[in-house]
Amino acid sequence: MKNAPVKISDSWESLKEFTAARIALGRVGDSIPLSESLEFKLAHAHARDAVYSELDRGALLNALAEFHLPLITVRSKAENRNQYLQRPDLGRIPDESSVKTLKDHASAFDISVILADGLSAQAINSNVIPLLKILVPLLKEAGYKLAPLCLAEQARVALSDPIANGLGATLALILIGERPGLSSADSIGAYLTYQPKPGLTDESRNCVSNIRPQGLPFAAAAAKIFYLLQEAFRRKLSGVELKDNAGFLGS
Repeated sequence: MKNAPVKISDSWESLKEFTAARIALGRVGDSIPLSESLEFKLAHAHARDAVYSELDRGALLNALAEFHLPLITVRSKAENRNQYLQRPDLGRIPDESSVKTLKDHASAFDISVILADGLSAQAINSNVIPLLKILVPLLKEAGYKLAPLCLAEQARVALSDPIANGLGATLALILIGERPGLSSADSIGAYLTYQPKPGLTDESRNCVSNIRPQGLPFAAAAAKIFYLLQEAFRRKLSGVELKDNAGFLGS
Protein backbone atom coordinates (compact mmCIF):
# COMPACT_ATOMS: atom_id res chain seq x y z
CA MET A 1 0.00 0.00 0.00
CA LYS A 2 1.39 3.37 -1.01
CA ASN A 3 1.92 5.97 1.67
CA ALA A 4 -0.34 9.03 1.58
CA PRO A 5 1.27 12.18 0.15
CA VAL A 6 2.98 14.33 2.76
CA LYS A 7 2.39 18.08 2.93
CA ILE A 8 5.57 19.97 2.09
CA SER A 9 5.84 23.31 3.88
CA ASP A 10 6.78 26.54 2.15
CA SER A 11 9.94 28.53 2.88
CA TRP A 12 7.82 31.71 3.04
CA GLU A 13 5.81 30.38 6.00
CA SER A 14 7.29 32.95 8.40
CA LEU A 15 5.99 35.82 6.23
CA LYS A 16 2.33 34.87 6.73
CA GLU A 17 2.21 36.78 10.02
CA PHE A 18 2.73 40.03 8.06
CA THR A 19 0.00 39.65 5.45
CA ALA A 20 -3.44 38.20 4.83
CA ALA A 21 -2.47 37.46 1.22
CA ARG A 22 -2.54 33.85 0.06
CA ILE A 23 1.16 32.98 0.30
CA ALA A 24 3.11 29.99 1.63
CA LEU A 25 0.33 27.50 0.92
CA GLY A 26 2.64 24.49 0.80
CA ARG A 27 1.93 21.52 -1.44
CA VAL A 28 1.00 17.87 -1.42
CA GLY A 29 2.51 16.10 -4.39
CA ASP A 30 1.88 18.35 -7.39
CA SER A 31 -1.14 20.10 -5.83
CA ILE A 32 -1.90 22.53 -3.04
CA PRO A 33 -3.19 20.96 0.19
CA LEU A 34 -6.90 20.17 0.38
CA SER A 35 -7.35 22.54 3.32
CA GLU A 36 -5.97 25.43 1.27
CA SER A 37 -8.18 24.53 -1.69
CA LEU A 38 -11.26 24.58 0.55
CA GLU A 39 -10.21 27.89 2.13
CA PHE A 40 -9.85 29.39 -1.35
CA LYS A 41 -13.37 28.31 -2.27
CA LEU A 42 -14.71 29.71 1.01
CA ALA A 43 -12.93 33.05 0.41
CA HIS A 44 -14.40 33.18 -3.10
CA ALA A 45 -17.87 32.58 -1.66
CA HIS A 46 -17.37 35.39 0.88
CA ALA A 47 -16.31 37.74 -1.92
CA ARG A 48 -19.43 36.92 -3.95
CA ASP A 49 -21.61 37.39 -0.87
CA ALA A 50 -20.02 40.79 -0.24
CA VAL A 51 -20.79 41.98 -3.78
CA TYR A 52 -24.46 41.13 -3.27
CA SER A 53 -24.66 42.37 0.32
CA GLU A 54 -26.96 45.27 1.24
CA LEU A 55 -26.59 48.22 3.54
CA ASP A 56 -28.11 47.60 6.97
CA ARG A 57 -29.97 50.89 6.82
CA GLY A 58 -31.70 50.56 10.18
CA ALA A 59 -28.55 49.78 12.15
CA LEU A 60 -26.51 52.39 10.29
CA LEU A 61 -29.05 55.18 10.77
CA ASN A 62 -29.27 54.39 14.48
CA ALA A 63 -25.48 54.38 14.85
CA LEU A 64 -25.02 57.55 12.80
CA ALA A 65 -27.36 59.48 15.11
CA GLU A 66 -24.52 59.82 17.63
CA PHE A 67 -22.74 62.28 15.33
CA HIS A 68 -25.60 64.79 15.67
CA LEU A 69 -25.69 65.56 11.95
CA PRO A 70 -28.71 65.52 9.65
CA LEU A 71 -29.06 62.27 7.71
CA ILE A 72 -30.34 61.74 4.18
CA THR A 73 -30.57 58.67 1.97
CA VAL A 74 -30.14 58.63 -1.81
CA ARG A 75 -29.73 56.03 -4.52
CA SER A 76 -28.41 55.86 -8.04
CA LYS A 77 -30.40 55.17 -11.20
CA ALA A 78 -29.43 51.49 -11.01
CA GLU A 79 -32.73 49.85 -10.06
CA ASN A 80 -31.30 46.62 -8.64
CA ARG A 81 -28.02 44.84 -7.99
CA ASN A 82 -27.85 43.04 -11.32
CA GLN A 83 -28.37 46.29 -13.22
CA TYR A 84 -25.80 47.99 -10.98
CA LEU A 85 -23.19 45.38 -11.89
CA GLN A 86 -24.01 45.41 -15.60
CA ARG A 87 -24.41 49.19 -16.01
CA PRO A 88 -21.71 51.05 -14.04
CA ASP A 89 -22.83 54.30 -15.68
CA LEU A 90 -26.19 54.18 -13.89
CA GLY A 91 -24.41 53.86 -10.56
CA ARG A 92 -22.84 57.29 -11.10
CA ILE A 93 -26.13 59.20 -11.49
CA PRO A 94 -28.66 59.94 -8.72
CA ASP A 95 -32.29 59.08 -9.44
CA GLU A 96 -34.93 61.80 -9.65
CA SER A 97 -36.10 61.43 -6.06
CA SER A 98 -32.52 61.77 -4.83
CA VAL A 99 -31.95 64.91 -6.89
CA LYS A 100 -34.93 66.50 -5.14
CA THR A 101 -33.67 65.37 -1.72
CA LEU A 102 -30.28 66.95 -2.39
CA LYS A 103 -31.87 70.20 -3.55
CA ASP A 104 -34.05 70.35 -0.42
CA HIS A 105 -30.96 70.08 1.84
CA ALA A 106 -28.59 72.28 -0.16
CA SER A 107 -26.59 75.06 1.48
CA ALA A 108 -23.02 76.38 1.57
CA PHE A 109 -21.16 73.39 3.03
CA ASP A 110 -17.46 72.63 3.17
CA ILE A 111 -17.58 68.84 3.10
CA SER A 112 -20.15 66.26 2.06
CA VAL A 113 -19.50 62.85 3.69
CA ILE A 114 -21.15 60.04 1.74
CA LEU A 115 -21.40 56.42 2.90
CA ALA A 116 -21.92 54.13 -0.08
CA ASP A 117 -22.41 50.41 -0.58
CA GLY A 118 -20.20 50.15 -3.67
CA LEU A 119 -19.08 46.59 -4.27
CA SER A 120 -19.25 45.59 -0.60
CA ALA A 121 -22.02 46.96 1.58
CA GLN A 122 -20.63 44.55 4.16
CA ALA A 123 -17.57 46.79 4.49
CA ILE A 124 -19.74 49.80 5.36
CA ASN A 125 -21.92 47.81 7.75
CA SER A 126 -18.86 46.52 9.63
CA ASN A 127 -16.27 49.28 9.48
CA VAL A 128 -17.62 52.73 8.69
CA ILE A 129 -18.82 53.65 12.20
CA PRO A 130 -15.42 53.04 13.90
CA LEU A 131 -13.79 55.14 11.17
CA LEU A 132 -16.30 57.98 11.55
CA LYS A 133 -15.88 58.02 15.33
CA ILE A 134 -12.32 59.20 14.72
CA LEU A 135 -12.81 61.24 11.55
CA VAL A 136 -15.94 63.29 12.32
CA PRO A 137 -14.51 64.86 15.51
CA LEU A 138 -11.39 65.86 13.54
CA LEU A 139 -13.54 67.59 10.94
CA LYS A 140 -15.72 69.34 13.50
CA GLU A 141 -12.77 70.50 15.61
CA ALA A 142 -11.13 71.96 12.49
CA GLY A 143 -14.25 74.06 11.91
CA TYR A 144 -15.45 72.51 8.67
CA LYS A 145 -19.15 72.92 7.94
CA LEU A 146 -20.47 69.45 7.24
CA ALA A 147 -23.36 68.67 4.94
CA PRO A 148 -25.95 66.11 6.06
CA LEU A 149 -24.43 62.64 6.22
CA CYS A 150 -25.55 60.82 3.10
CA LEU A 151 -26.27 57.10 2.85
CA ALA A 152 -26.06 56.09 -0.82
CA GLU A 153 -27.26 52.81 -2.33
CA GLN A 154 -26.28 51.16 -5.64
CA ALA A 155 -23.46 53.72 -5.72
CA ARG A 156 -20.27 54.03 -7.72
CA VAL A 157 -17.48 56.38 -6.63
CA ALA A 158 -18.49 59.08 -9.11
CA LEU A 159 -21.96 59.33 -7.55
CA SER A 160 -20.23 61.49 -4.94
CA ASP A 161 -19.85 64.29 -7.50
CA PRO A 162 -23.55 65.05 -8.14
CA ILE A 163 -24.35 64.39 -4.47
CA ALA A 164 -21.85 66.91 -3.10
CA ASN A 165 -22.52 69.33 -5.94
CA GLY A 166 -26.27 69.11 -5.33
CA LEU A 167 -25.77 69.81 -1.63
CA GLY A 168 -23.52 72.79 -2.37
CA ALA A 169 -20.39 71.28 -0.79
CA THR A 170 -16.87 72.33 -1.73
CA LEU A 171 -15.42 68.84 -1.21
CA ALA A 172 -16.87 65.35 -1.58
CA LEU A 173 -15.66 62.54 0.66
CA ILE A 174 -17.15 59.16 -0.19
CA LEU A 175 -16.50 56.12 1.98
CA ILE A 176 -17.37 53.15 -0.19
CA GLY A 177 -17.15 49.37 -0.08
CA GLU A 178 -14.26 48.26 -2.26
CA ARG A 179 -14.22 45.34 -4.67
CA PRO A 180 -13.73 42.24 -2.48
CA GLY A 181 -10.51 40.29 -2.75
CA LEU A 182 -9.90 36.71 -1.72
CA SER A 183 -8.48 37.90 1.60
CA SER A 184 -10.55 41.04 2.17
CA ALA A 185 -14.31 41.27 1.67
CA ASP A 186 -14.82 44.17 4.10
CA SER A 187 -12.45 46.89 2.89
CA ILE A 188 -13.46 50.57 2.66
CA GLY A 189 -12.03 53.00 0.14
CA ALA A 190 -12.13 56.76 0.83
CA TYR A 191 -12.20 59.05 -2.21
CA LEU A 192 -12.07 62.83 -1.93
CA THR A 193 -12.75 65.34 -4.69
CA TYR A 194 -12.33 69.11 -4.49
CA GLN A 195 -14.98 71.16 -6.32
CA PRO A 196 -16.99 68.07 -7.29
CA LYS A 197 -19.31 68.23 -10.28
CA PRO A 198 -20.84 65.69 -12.67
CA GLY A 199 -18.49 64.49 -15.39
CA LEU A 200 -15.24 64.39 -13.42
CA THR A 201 -13.05 61.30 -13.79
CA ASP A 202 -10.66 59.50 -11.48
CA GLU A 203 -7.64 61.76 -12.00
CA SER A 204 -9.62 64.41 -10.09
CA ARG A 205 -9.76 62.30 -6.92
CA ASN A 206 -7.48 61.09 -4.16
CA CYS A 207 -7.94 57.64 -2.66
CA VAL A 208 -7.14 56.04 0.67
CA SER A 209 -7.66 52.30 0.28
CA ASN A 210 -7.88 49.05 2.28
CA ILE A 211 -9.42 50.60 5.41
CA ARG A 212 -10.26 47.74 7.76
CA PRO A 213 -8.87 46.20 10.96
CA GLN A 214 -6.58 43.81 9.04
CA GLY A 215 -5.51 46.51 6.57
CA LEU A 216 -5.07 50.25 7.16
CA PRO A 217 -6.24 50.82 10.77
CA PHE A 218 -9.02 53.32 11.40
CA ALA A 219 -6.86 55.87 13.25
CA ALA A 220 -4.20 55.87 10.52
CA ALA A 221 -6.85 56.08 7.79
CA ALA A 222 -8.63 59.00 9.49
CA ALA A 223 -5.33 60.86 9.89
CA LYS A 224 -4.43 60.33 6.22
CA ILE A 225 -7.88 61.41 5.00
CA PHE A 226 -7.80 64.49 7.26
CA TYR A 227 -4.36 65.47 5.98
CA LEU A 228 -5.41 65.13 2.33
CA LEU A 229 -8.59 67.14 2.70
CA GLN A 230 -6.76 69.90 4.58
CA GLU A 231 -4.25 70.05 1.74
CA ALA A 232 -7.10 70.03 -0.79
CA PHE A 233 -8.64 73.09 0.84
CA ARG A 234 -5.27 74.80 1.21
CA ARG A 235 -4.25 74.22 -2.41
CA LYS A 236 -7.79 74.29 -3.84
CA LEU A 237 -7.35 71.07 -5.80
CA SER A 238 -7.42 67.29 -5.57
CA GLY A 239 -6.36 64.36 -7.70
CA VAL A 240 -3.05 63.73 -9.43
CA GLU A 241 -1.64 67.13 -8.42
CA LEU A 242 -2.29 66.54 -4.72
CA LYS A 243 0.31 64.20 -3.18
CA ASP A 244 0.36 62.54 0.22
CA ASN A 245 3.49 64.11 1.66
CA ALA A 246 2.49 63.71 5.30
CA GLY A 247 5.34 61.29 5.93
CA PHE A 248 7.86 63.87 4.72
CA LEU A 249 6.72 66.73 6.95
CA GLY A 250 9.48 67.84 9.27
CA SER A 251 12.06 65.64 7.57
